[in-house]
Amino acid sequence: MNWKKSQNQQDDQQQQELVQNGKLPLHLAVIMDGNGRWATGKTFPRLNGHREGIESVRDMVKASSCLGIKYLTLYAFSIENWKRPEYEISGLMKLLETFLVREIDELHENNVRLNVIGKTSSLPGNIQQILSNCMEKTRDNEGLVLTLALSYSGRWDLTRAMQMMALDVRRGSLSPEDINEATVSEYLNTKELPDPDLMIRTSGELRISNFLLWELAYSEIYVSDVLWPDFRRDDLYDALRNYQCRERRFGMIPAQLKKTDPDYQVEDIPEKESYFQKVFKAIRKDS
Repeated sequence: MNWKKSQNQQDDQQQQELVQNGKLPLHLAVIMDGNGRWATGKTFPRLNGHREGIESVRDMVKASSCLGIKYLTLYAFSIENWKRPEYEISGLMKLLETFLVREIDELHENNVRLNVIGKTSSLPGNIQQILSNCMEKTRDNEGLVLTLALSYSGRWDLTRAMQMMALDVRRGSLSPEDINEATVSEYLNTKELPDPDLMIRTSGELRISNFLLWELAYSEIYVSDVLWPDFRRDDLYDALRNYQCRERRFGMIPAQLKKTDPDYQVEDIPEKESYFQKVFKAIRKDS
């Protein structure tokens, strides 16, 4: 199915207005929250909420692709979620397997590239294999990059990055004084993704739940009271309209932004030599 040909006239108009009204996020990240509460509120089993949440995922992916958003990252399963009851984890893994098997052909036909971040070695073997096959099938696609955060945690990724940097310092392939923000980013799972421009959290909760801790430093945050299973493209459009009304300053003042290009890029400010770098230089000089 070609997603761009399946929209109704009203939806088409809303998308055109969004594209014309202002800049859309290059990278959109979403914390999909509220599946359990949605199910409980309807006296359904919790897995019914997760199952209905997949319909929201489908609509979010289709709408984002049609709008021309380049990167969409969905927080699907955190490392902390392994603490949930075994029956719920098993059900979630089965739903993930079903989603991947059923959707991959349509994702591929619509030029979507599948990507995964997280401690994927913790996932069941069959899920790992399916993910590998799906990523291989879509690796040359140039449309939306759909990233699933699976068995993911921001603290885990930062800890892992520090361990890898320490190993490279020990090997002599990395010097401590050369470590900067760009270096840290290169060691993260998200190294091939730009930082999110907008992060949406559903269900009204005011926290980021260990999601993209490094990458969200300057992201705009939009919290929706809508529970994830009820969140559809009209709710996404509301978030995007809100985003388009914001002024992203990145630590600058409004007067400075008027002198920059539409992407709000400014000339790099030379970094001052840190205290550590000065001490390290002195030690090397003395030796």
